Formats: sequence, structure tokens, C-alpha cells
Amino acid sequence: MLPASETFIRHQGAALNRWRPAFLGVVKDASFNARDTDLIALPSSASARRRLSLTGASPALRRAVASARPQVIHAHFGGDGWLISRTAARLGIPLVITLHGYDVTRLPAARGWRGLRYRHNLRTAFGRAAVIIAVSEHIRSRAIGLGADPAKVRVHHTGVALPVFPGGLGAVEFDWDVLFVGRFVAKKGLDDLVAALGRLSDLRPRAAFIGSGPLEPAIRSLAHSLGVDATFLGVQEPDAVQRHMAAARVFASPSKTAPNGDTEGLPTTILEAAARGLPVVSTFHSGIPEAVIDGETGLLCAEGDREALAANLRRVLTSPDLRDRLGLAARAHVEANFDLAKQTLLLEDIYDSVAQRPPAR
Repeated sequence: MLPASETFIRHQGAALNRWRPAFLGVVKDASFNARDTDLIALPSSASARRRLSLTGASPALRRAVASARPQVIHAHFGGDGWLISRTAARLGIPLVITLHGYDVTRLPAARGWRGLRYRHNLRTAFGRAAVIIAVSEHIRSRAIGLGADPAKVRVHHTGVALPVFPGGLGAVEFDWDVLFVGRFVAKKGLDDLVAALGRLSDLRPRAAFIGSGPLEPAIRSLAHSLGVDATFLGVQEPDAVQRHMAAARVFASPSKTAPNGDTEGLPTTILEAAARGLPVVSTFHSGIPEAVIDGETGLLCAEGDREALAANLRRVLTSPDLRDRLGLAARAHVEANFDLAKQTLLLEDIYDSVAQRPPAR
């Protein structure tokens, strides 16, 4: 509690109006997302953590939850939903689980006993949950395919905060032509992005990459070998990410299905960029077409199509009018469908319904 890549969980909790959040995790993460007020159930007991992982049972976790006296437990990711589901059932607390992507794509596809065990645990969590939230229609379909009751699964977009002034629109100078934000893992399509940038040598676009992960050395090497003007900024805090978005022409997020089956749900960074008035160049992958309307709020191409990705980047980089038109439409689309304030009010309606309490007036 709470990794740097999961700022959307913190933001969602902070946006609650009628409900008061308490954040609980098994261990504390050493990221900027951690808070001293977070409840940590098993800070130092490795044996207790192993027992929880194997059985879903933990007296310490149950005591920590009981001490917070929640009316609803909201678990993010299917695996964490299973870890807390036995405690929720024992205490009689309604459980809401949000599914984000790899929890219903890569992990269930694991070979052998690991995949078998994970799928069994996931079905158990689905059975115990009062509501299962999917961040896109694609993720909803995957959850149902894995045994979730269709009546329980609903699509709900987490949403993003809307900055007062969209960044980039009408700007004369930019720090970056192309910006990427995310983990350096296969499903993010970073190899395709760098290869596409290499095809734009006549434009010499300045590209910035925010994030880190196991593929970073390989991506750095590829960028160097192709002569791409790439700056690797590492992991950045949310305010810094917003500043870089405001100083970029285009946001690129060419996601694809990884070799191990891992896919996106709906990347929050795409929504954050669109909220800034940034046109997004991405792919027809998972829930992305729900956030990026091809030709209206951004440009999409097939997964792994490097030539088409390069062509789309060229179109946006060489046409300020197109860039501004897409950016304005992207902002409007997020305002209408992904505003964190509006989406959190809808989430609170879900909490009200499972807690069987009337909404505040």
C-alpha cells in the first residue's frame, strides 16, 4: 500500500463525497503513494503473509479490517479481491472488486497449478463479491468468461481529475513532441513506439519516456541504435507527470497483447492526457477505443503495426490544426464520460446499494 503505479486508487478515494475512505494493505510500499495513515495489516510477518496468500485467512488482517469498522470493502484487482474476500465474508461486510486488466488476462492464463489455483481463487472471490466492477467492456467479458455472474459485473470507469486549463492547446513551444507514461512492460508496446519514432528521422521528434520496468534497458538500447531523440525521465510523481503532459504535443500509448496474454483494461494515463487536451495516438486494444475515438479524439491503429503508428504520429505532429481539433475533442470526451467527480458519485451509488443504506441528501 500503495505502489507508484496505482495513483488512480488514491485519487478515487480522495474524490469520495458521502463516504469516508480508509486505505488498508498487507504491507507498506516505499513509494510516494504511501501514507502514514494507511492501515498495514502484516508489516513484518512473512509467515502470516504466506498463510494469507495460500489460504486467504489471516487473523491479523481480520482484526485490522474490524478495527476500521467499514460498511463496504472495495478491493482493487482480482487477486487482492480474493485475499480480502474471506475476511469480508467472515465479518459480513459487502465486497466490491474492481478488475483492471492483467488480473483477468495474464494471471488466469498462467500454466500448470499456478493458473489453476488462481482461476479457482478468482471464482471464489467472484462468488463472495456483491458487485464486480470492470474498467471496460473488454474486461467485463473476460470476467464473465472466467465465471463471474453477469448480473454482478458492471462497467464503471474510474475517471480522472479535470485540470482547469487543458495543457498544450495553442502553445508555441513544447518540451516534447511525443510523451509516453507507463511501466516498461511488454503490453505497453514500447518497442513498437521506439521503432515508429525511428521511422520519423526526418522530423527528429523529441520523445520523453516516464516510468520504469524490466524492459527499460532493452528500450533504451533500441532507441540508441535507431538514433531516436529519447529522454528517459524515470518514475515521476503525479504533479510532475501533469507538467510534462502540459508541455507535450502528442501522447503515445501503443498498447498490445503481451506474449504471456497480459492486456490493458483502460490506461488511466490516456485519460489524463486527454483531459489535458492532448491528442492520443494509440491502438485498437482492450478498452482503449472506449476512451479514444479514432479520428475524433485521437488516432488508433492495429496492435503492433509500426508503420501505421508512425504514420499516425506524423499526421498529428505535422498538422497543428489536426492536433488542436483532436485535443479539444479529447477533453470534451473525458469531461462527458470520465470525469473523476462524476464517476465517483456513481461509485458511491454502488456503495449505497450494496450497503443497503439510503443515499445522503
